[in-house]
Amino acid sequence: MFNDEFFDENDAGFSVNIFSEQQLSQWAWAWGQFVDHEIGLRSGVLRSDPQGERADIPVDGGDPLETKGDPSVVKFTRSTPAEGTGTTNTREQINNVSSYLDGSAVYATAAERLEWMREGPVDGNLANNGARLLLPGGHLPRRDARGDVAAAPEVELGGELLADPGKAVVTGDPRANNNTAVTSVETLIAREHNRIVDRLPDSLSEEEKFQIARRVVIAKVQYITYNEFLPAHGVDLPRYRGYDPSVNATLSNEFATVAYRIHSMIHSGFPMETERSRYTEEQMEKFREMGFNIDPSDDPAKVKIQFTLAQARDNPMIIPVIGLGPFLQGLGSKAQYHNDEQIERELRDVLCSAPDAEPRCVFDLGALDLQRGRDHGMPSYNEMRRAYGLPPKRTFTEITGESTAEFPTDPLLTAGDEINDPDAIDFVRITNLFGSGVGPENHFEDTSAVSFARRTTLAARLKALYGSVDRLDAYMGMLAEKHAGPEFGELQRAMWAREFRRLRDGDRFFYGNQMPVLRQIQRRYGIDFRENLGDLVANNTDLERADLTGNVFFAKGQVPPERCAVTYRKTAQTGTGSGTFTAALRVTNLSRRPLDAWAVRFRYGDGQEITGATGGGVAQNGADVPISDPPDGGVIAPGRSRMIEISGKWRDRNTDPSAFSLNTTPCRSR
Repeated sequence: MFNDEFFDENDAGFSVNIFSEQQLSQWAWAWGQFVDHEIGLRSGVLRSDPQGERADIPVDGGDPLETKGDPSVVKFTRSTPAEGTGTTNTREQINNVSSYLDGSAVYATAAERLEWMREGPVDGNLANNGARLLLPGGHLPRRDARGDVAAAPEVELGGELLADPGKAVVTGDPRANNNTAVTSVETLIAREHNRIVDRLPDSLSEEEKFQIARRVVIAKVQYITYNEFLPAHGVDLPRYRGYDPSVNATLSNEFATVAYRIHSMIHSGFPMETERSRYTEEQMEKFREMGFNIDPSDDPAKVKIQFTLAQARDNPMIIPVIGLGPFLQGLGSKAQYHNDEQIERELRDVLCSAPDAEPRCVFDLGALDLQRGRDHGMPSYNEMRRAYGLPPKRTFTEITGESTAEFPTDPLLTAGDEINDPDAIDFVRITNLFGSGVGPENHFEDTSAVSFARRTTLAARLKALYGSVDRLDAYMGMLAEKHAGPEFGELQRAMWAREFRRLRDGDRFFYGNQMPVLRQIQRRYGIDFRENLGDLVANNTDLERADLTGNVFFAKGQVPPERCAVTYRKTAQTGTGSGTFTAALRVTNLSRRPLDAWAVRFRYGDGQEITGATGGGVAQNGADVPISDPPDGGVIAPGRSRMIEISGKWRDRNTDPSAFSLNTTPCRSR
């Protein structure tokens, strides 16, 4: 269900997107997809796999909510069944990778593929390979890198790569060409492997260097996943107590098919702001020919570049041209989309064939995700909740948290057929992080829109489609749940917590169980696996660490504290019907970690206008006031406060502001 058009009370139309309520950056979904490629690869993805049955989804061209017309289909092939299943017994599916966070997305699970990716000859003998991974010019090798494209490892191909498969890049996972984000992450990890190899002494053999680097890289991937990625999503696990051989770490079908399909979070654009001197005029013209948006920056020495998700698909050539550093820096600059039932238009309403083909092929990732759950025999939503120890929901409003599951009486809706009326999904209200309404005056780069209401409730639409809660697909119900904490509803959080605990506790090679050898590597070679993702980026690109935020999983590095408090006090006021004022704002960080990037937000209800501030930078937008850390820094340590002196103008009234928050966490007002 997607419609990004919003008409305000003046009938002014504009496009809008809904963003993460915590302002998780695009690193969240990009790293999430990398982790997905580490732990799961269903049989049937590659052309060489035994294929399941074709079960294309017909598109109803007469449906007013469809745009492609008849005859059209969403191509769908069932996952390959495990041998001996699906005829007289339950059909099961195959995971072609190990389930572990073991670096397989970079190193592969097959020796033949790994040998092709390592420097040295390809002769079936890994003993004569070099320690480094093959990275021509610091980028993943193309399939034509060794000359014979036909002999290169198989990869998943799409788009222009179908016509020229030699341009596709090769890494441990065959899906590295899927989009620029996952290509860039796998490039980053491969570079880190080679960086570690180069720090090891020549007294070691090439194989020893390779294995040490591999061990450290795997530990780093695990460390970032469990110490940054999962906490950013509000997934808290019990303290690690060591390897438990009784825990089965095999990736569960339910997690891979339902819980980890977080495609609604994927942003439609990749923004960057970098030094103009990086690129020649010829390169800039090439970017324009490729359809990239080129805009001036507020800093005359920089330039803003953005390309779309459609341009990023099956296009690994972008990273060598645009630069790995600027792209990865850009992933942390803007918030990703909200995790809900909506999916970006470029992922669910795209032609994947010629416009005159019969039938036309339509790519609709939401439909594919829903159908994959049915293909794999997933239980219903309430059955899934019971399986995870959660009570079933009795009504659709219990799921969504809305007040009604009935369609309204509305002259813009077709009475009795509201579910097929495009007006049913019109936005009627959009609010931002301040609680203010979003209108056409909001800047297109503003990512503060985090909640919304449509002309009809989601509960009403689900009721019209499913009739009974007990018939609801687990995937749909999971996404429809009102969030219980940051980013996730109750079911999705329970599924993530159980799965990632099993993947940790059931892995003999999890970094927490490998500390003796990892400490030995640190003492002997000065190489420590305990680095965050920002460190990893700085160490393997031309960016300085100061060019990146402390925690890149949050836009601008603004990590929400567990708790916060504010005190606002007017210190002076002039005039009777209007005048000027000054105020002191004290912001206190009540969490256990320092905030090295922050933004305190509040609303002025009487039209006050801030004319200056010391201790922070102000960017007022109407009633909404964000004050962020100054350019020269301003860390707020745990238990410490930041004083901000405000000066401004008032008219008619000058009441104190409201709705204080610090990095999206609501603050107690003292």
